[in-house]
Amino acid sequence: MVKDALLEKIEEYREIMISLSDYNDLNSTVVIESSMELDELINEYQKLL
Repeated sequence: MVKDALLEKIEEYREIMISLSDYNDLNSTVVIESSMELDELINEYQKLL
């Protein structure tokens, strides 16, 4: 995955988490899954730097 695509995915998952937070629709499964995906994308991006 190229840097720009990774940054887009990172932003997408950040927006999902913000959206969930805004609507108080957080549950542990959604938070954990989104956080894990975001962490993986950030780690992958950092390897490219």
